[in-house]
Amino acid sequence: MNAMTAPESSREAPCPLHRADELTLGGRTAKIMLGDALYTLRITRAGKLILTK
Repeated sequence: MNAMTAPESSREAPCPLHRADELTLGGRTAKIMLGDALYTLRITRAGKLILTK
């Protein structure tokens, strides 16, 4: 990369940021639709995320 060209990553569209605790409204789960499919986002006791169909 030379000084006149921007790095490839700076050309990508910005990625939205969502807080898991806001998606779950302070609870442990949220439902997410993708097309006709319904997914469940779950926050585990260890603070990890699990997405299932």
